[in-house]
Amino acid sequence: MSLNMKVEHMYKFHQFELPTAIKHGIGSIKHVGEEVKNLGVTKALLVTDPGIYNAGITRPIEDYLKEAGIEVSLFNKVEPNPPVRLIAEGSKQYKAENCDGLVAVGGGSSMDTAKAIGVEIAHNASVLEYEAAEGKKPLENRIPPLTTIPTTAGTGSEVTQWAVITDEEREFKFNTGGPPIAAHLTIIDPELHVSMPPHVTAMTGIDALAHAIECYTMHYAQPVTDAVALLAIEYVGKYIRRAYSDGGDIEARYGMAQAAMLAGLAYGSESAGAAHAMSQTLGGIIPVAHGQCVATMMGPVMEYNWKGHPAKFARIAQALGVNTFNMTTEEAAKAAVNEVYKLAEDLDIPSLEEQGVSPDMIDRLSKEAMKDPQTVGNPRDLTEEDYKWIYKRCFNLVPKTL
Repeated sequence: MSLNMKVEHMYKFHQFELPTAIKHGIGSIKHVGEEVKNLGVTKALLVTDPGIYNAGITRPIEDYLKEAGIEVSLFNKVEPNPPVRLIAEGSKQYKAENCDGLVAVGGGSSMDTAKAIGVEIAHNASVLEYEAAEGKKPLENRIPPLTTIPTTAGTGSEVTQWAVITDEEREFKFNTGGPPIAAHLTIIDPELHVSMPPHVTAMTGIDALAHAIECYTMHYAQPVTDAVALLAIEYVGKYIRRAYSDGGDIEARYGMAQAAMLAGLAYGSESAGAAHAMSQTLGGIIPVAHGQCVATMMGPVMEYNWKGHPAKFARIAQALGVNTFNMTTEEAAKAAVNEVYKLAEDLDIPSLEEQGVSPDMIDRLSKEAMKDPQTVGNPRDLTEEDYKWIYKRCFNLVPKTL
């Protein structure tokens, strides 16, 4: 990217909107009935996945809603990397049951599913028509009242202005979004996070870190996203190992819940970078868990990217708790990369091969990543060959450069 283009990115006409009311606190879920009622909802489509539902996590939420006089229509069919057909099924139930609001309980897949159902209801058309791509229609109408209740601390979807949906026919994950898709309300209760197993804590937590790091260093960064991204990085550095080691550590759970939300505010504005371009395109081809995939890619991507913004990478090292006092900017930037590698190691993040991805796919995956719009936001210029190098680092096929 030329100097002029970079300057144009940095000082273009920026936008930051926050359409979502953020309410949080230990035990705050008990307020959900009155809060959803205040949005004018009389019958809610409760969107969740079978695991969350079978674990009984939605039961008290259903009870609180009913106590407030809100009828509940249960849609507990959410799948990872939610496909277009699932969205259509949810929209059909929403209409058939005469719902007038949405409540999403779960991780990013449940919240993205609810957002995309909202898009179809608000526009009376398939979410496919509102893919955030050249030539497609932007969102025109506000979705029905949506309340997001995250049970993981990672995606930040509770506050982002995006939903990531899979088109199975194209083997492609696409974004749909803008301010009209954002939740009207999120209720963040860390008590709902204590049942997360360690591996889910790890992969969702590093996903939050990836949002923060990529948004802090991308070409589209702006002061307000820098502020929330940096605090998110600090919270992850302080709390993630504690939450991973002791699931019942409510302070650590609260810290990680806030980190995910803050990183979501950063990610919710415009774009990210290579790690998300890679993980989203890969997730459209193979059903890998998004957070786990990003967690594996983050170190190699940072190893490639640090030269694009050394001062910001040096600041990331500080936020992660590295003592950079006697380091040069370059040394501190490299220390940030090594700290993220160490974090993935401490949290036992599985390799891409252990996640079912073959090195034979590198050429195809690199080509697909180049097509993702998040490539444009990356702090260092990218070509297909550069993506091949990053993927080879993910598989340890080329030596580490730091």
